[in-house]
Amino acid sequence: MSIEVLNESGLELDVRRLSRLARFVMDEMRVHPQAELCIKAVDEDTIAELNEKWMEKEGPTDVLAFPMDELRPGKVNEEPEEGVLGDLVVAPAVAERQGEEAGHGREAEIDLLTTHGILHLLGYDHAEPDEHAVMFGLQAELLEKWRASQDRADQDRADQEPG
Repeated sequence: MSIEVLNESGLELDVRRLSRLARFVMDEMRVHPQAELCIKAVDEDTIAELNEKWMEKEGPTDVLAFPMDELRPGKVNEEPEEGVLGDLVVAPAVAERQGEEAGHGREAEIDLLTTHGILHLLGYDHAEPDEHAVMFGLQAELLEKWRASQDRADQDRADQEPG
């Protein structure tokens, strides 16, 4: 997978961790191993401009998803489609506020927004109640698996440290 993470937000961002998360979500969703994704972190002015231009909404938002080849999640025993998944634009400053309000912090909020955005790129939506239930259920499941994988990785690193 080709995952490019660009930080143009002016805020500190762990781009390697964000890339690992994106790879994890794409693997879980059985996206083709050669699929391409670009994640760009931007400031509030930039995301507000994009939000107005592409979504016809005023003000900054947290994440925007721009699908390219309309890839869909792969199915078991089926070869996934190759192509460009698309672009995600994330606003860390907005994520920071939302993370504080939700009580889980900026990093967890950026994880949530990245996962949410990738699901949008894969064709999921939440406009209707049934779509909302499916998308947010899947988002919660993916984030729970991600956190568990990070906890295991942290434990493995701790086990390898000289004691």
